[in-house]
Amino acid sequence: MTRTVAGLRVCLMLMLTVLLVSCGGAEPNLHVLEKPKNVDMIVKMDHGDFWKTVKMGAEVAAKEYNVNLTFKAPQNESDIDEQIRLVDESIRNNADAIILSASDYMKLAQVTDRAAYYKIPVISMDSEVASARVKMFVGTNNYEAGQKAAKRLIELTGPDSRIGVMNFVKGAKNADEREEGFMDYVARFPGVQVVDIEYCESDEQIARQLTRKMMSEHPDITGIVALNEVASIGTGEEIQKLGLGEKVKIITFDSPAKVMELLQEGIVQATVVQNPFNNGYLAVRYAVQVMEGIEVDERWDTKSTLIDLDNMLQPQNQKLLFPFVK
Repeated sequence: MTRTVAGLRVCLMLMLTVLLVSCGGAEPNLHVLEKPKNVDMIVKMDHGDFWKTVKMGAEVAAKEYNVNLTFKAPQNESDIDEQIRLVDESIRNNADAIILSASDYMKLAQVTDRAAYYKIPVISMDSEVASARVKMFVGTNNYEAGQKAAKRLIELTGPDSRIGVMNFVKGAKNADEREEGFMDYVARFPGVQVVDIEYCESDEQIARQLTRKMMSEHPDITGIVALNEVASIGTGEEIQKLGLGEKVKIITFDSPAKVMELLQEGIVQATVVQNPFNNGYLAVRYAVQVMEGIEVDERWDTKSTLIDLDNMLQPQNQKLLFPFVK
């Protein structure tokens, strides 16, 4: 990592520590459980900066609202059967509520309905599931985020360009929505051709291999969008390794340390940053409200922001790079 990026991240981490202390107590108008309840948060995989930040936000909320939080996930985002098993496990253990980031929109629907049958409320977070029994969704407007990425990539590559898409898991609702938003925006420009769409299964090594394949088969590509953290790291590192940083413009998602380093080095031109801390925090907060019979909104958009070298030092964007709950 470059000294500039490393120094920036240290400063921002210190800022985060201060801010977390300042928001450590529950606000007077928010409901806190009199007796602790058990909430299981089941996400897509057990590693990565994004999920670590989601967990951090959830743990802060759990402490504030008197919740026993259990964080569970498969090792790999593509292991849908394991995620289904984890939801079944939560049902058998009589969890008081489940927060679910579904790896597959359709395949997690049946087990989500089963949880509701056993009177266990389900909050959908980050990625939705095809169940009418879900109490609410907390997360990014992924269609809109995909459009933001497309807009910036076309600004960089021009209205007559050939571009590629590195998606993560086909069938995951947030992956599908980002791709749909991206493609719908690109459709406004007849001269722009999307020549390849790949799915890396949220595996950095697979993303690298698919990037090499993409550039070998389509050497005239001038832009690539990578639609999640893992795809972003693998794609960016491989373009750098191939020495194509001057030719191929890259728009990524999320802000792990490696992506911020690639941004600083000019390999990545911009990244669409979500608010994973808020995702985790608010999902727990709303789970508490649902368990207590308090009405909640159907959806809560935690927003996304496109960050580049020109705006990354703005205070509001520093807070997104190291997110906290206001």
